[in-house]
Amino acid sequence: MHRRRRTALAVLAATLLAAPLLSACGNQAHPGAAAVVGGERIEVSAVQGRAADVRAAQESSPQAEQLVNKSGQLNRAKLHGLIFARILDRAAADAGVTVTRNEVQEMRRASRAQQGGEKQFQAMMLQQRWVAPDQIDADMRQEVQLPKLAEALGADLGTPAGQQVVGEALTKASKALDIDVNPRFGSWDDQKMQLGAYSAPWITQVTEFPPKDSPAGA
Repeated sequence: MHRRRRTALAVLAATLLAAPLLSACGNQAHPGAAAVVGGERIEVSAVQGRAADVRAAQESSPQAEQLVNKSGQLNRAKLHGLIFARILDRAAADAGVTVTRNEVQEMRRASRAQQGGEKQFQAMMLQQRWVAPDQIDADMRQEVQLPKLAEALGADLGTPAGQQVVGEALTKASKALDIDVNPRFGSWDDQKMQLGAYSAPWITQVTEFPPKDSPAGA
């Protein structure tokens, strides 16, 4: 299952890089909002609260100094995650995909077993994904959701063509949501599914499969 988890993350990177370029969204400021996605606000306080939860967990770790030093863009990381979660939710809903609590818990149990227990699992999530213990289920939900989206679309994520199909669904959802980010945090890149120059450190930017119609290694 751990191998499956790593594969899902690698496929996610390939999918995002295969997505077609969309026109830039507006960047009008919304007082108190870090972003507006699909007409719904993501409050700055919500972003800061999630970042504070991660900081508290990091500071309780024996590797506190190292963890804090490696997560200097924590607020942007949390906003990035909140935006992408809504894009994936929209794409899944458009495809008729649902995720049950049992599926999320099954994924979490398998990942926990792979790490050798809950303590080790939480430590891994904190170090590698900047995810606090109370944020893990949301992360696991995406690990279930992405492969189910691909399946609903009839896409094989192990092929460039399948990645292209899923990438198109994600960019279509991103465009439909008309993402508007507070300039304080940057702007949303629909092609790369990232927040300005910020790129989630746990998603490799080197893909096993080249984007469709692109030469390998381009």
